[in-house]
Amino acid sequence: MQETEIQALVAKQREFFLSGETLPVDYRIRALKKLKQAVAENEGKIAEALRKDLGKSGLEGFMSETGLVLSEITYMLRHVRRFAREKTVYTPLAQFASRSYVKPTPYGVALIMSPWNYPFQLTMDPLVDALAAGNTAIVKPSAYSPATSEVIAALISSVFPPEYVAVVTGGREENQCLLNQKFDYIFFTGSQAVGKEVMRKAAGNLTPVTLELGGKSPCIVDASAKIPLAARRIVFGKFLNCGQTCVAPDYILCDPRVKEELLSCLSAEIRRQLGPEPLRNGNYGKIINAKHFDRLTRLIDPQKVVCGGKWDADSLRIEPTVMDNVTLDDAVMQEEIFGPVLPVLTFEGIPEVVSHVNSREKPLALYIFSEDKRNIRRVTSQCCYGGGCVNDVIIHLATSHMGFGGVGESGMGAYHGKTGFDTFSHRKSILDKKTFLDLPMRYQPYTPFHEKLIRMFLK
Repeated sequence: MQETEIQALVAKQREFFLSGETLPVDYRIRALKKLKQAVAENEGKIAEALRKDLGKSGLEGFMSETGLVLSEITYMLRHVRRFAREKTVYTPLAQFASRSYVKPTPYGVALIMSPWNYPFQLTMDPLVDALAAGNTAIVKPSAYSPATSEVIAALISSVFPPEYVAVVTGGREENQCLLNQKFDYIFFTGSQAVGKEVMRKAAGNLTPVTLELGGKSPCIVDASAKIPLAARRIVFGKFLNCGQTCVAPDYILCDPRVKEELLSCLSAEIRRQLGPEPLRNGNYGKIINAKHFDRLTRLIDPQKVVCGGKWDADSLRIEPTVMDNVTLDDAVMQEEIFGPVLPVLTFEGIPEVVSHVNSREKPLALYIFSEDKRNIRRVTSQCCYGGGCVNDVIIHLATSHMGFGGVGESGMGAYHGKTGFDTFSHRKSILDKKTFLDLPMRYQPYTPFHEKLIRMFLK
């Protein structure tokens, strides 16, 4: 799209929103039902697009993308009426007689910018929340996942008129054109660098934003952990989508007393889950493009590899790779990995872990494997991070009953379920003052008696 076309599209959506069409909850429910039906009917096309873009198997695509979108829609259909209701709150005696209430209202025209690593889920989940809250939306999927972007554009256009929901495809030029427009809310998922640009552009119009970014998410394994089970769950979460997951365990902080056992179990689990030759496994995905492939291969130090370490440039596939004896100075610890490379470091006690985590950029996720409740309590209460799991990885985001989001450098704001509805809603505080009584004490001329009453009410 050219900038003039984007300007016209935003203007049409604003006009449609101001008409009030999206405000009735029944309208929102009908829209969500149509969207759910379209997603279910296009499940095969979505799976094929995910396979083309990221090499995902059908089951992985449904489990981590399409199924989660259907689950979010189902949750919203069940609860949106309750979420949208006015809520009466306490009224102070000084404001007698009146009723105080909070009224959730949509922001208006929302921009949703999504990444390539989970191109369907990370586009549609925030869209579901935006529509449930009563907004119109312009969706901008990533240019790095063109097959999925094409399916999303076709699916959306078959369900909604463009003045309600529209898809803008393209690359950086289209991103800049969109960010030059005035939106009422911007929801962005992607890198920190682009997130800063989004926030800078939004600030020009004082537009509120949610930023879902990333970071180096630590995975702590203490001496009390059930190592075989920890290894199994870590391998699943780390190498899902070839490690291209914003909440994947980026590196392991391991108690040295259990390091050798953990390394052995990680290697065994990789063979168990992905086979002795993962590059030949048809259910194991690929790196999104050559640029990211080259970046990842440069992070692998062959002298520190204890498992994997091979790759195939033609198919853009890298073996699940575990590295030992890694230090904070190694290249693999200087940036978010976002690929199938897992460094293992050691620590001397939980205080060192807490100090290490809190001295670095705030991660999007943190995981701890432990049977020691004191260690769990200390890490989860003293470390600052977006969210995480105890004795598991990544699955904290696969629910509509908890908000998902980052903190500090890993993002701001959250979504999913009620939290997502609230993200795309402005909560108006309204006081409805009755007219049958008008207390005189706030009006001049002030008297000692009025002052006494005011002081009695405002204590």
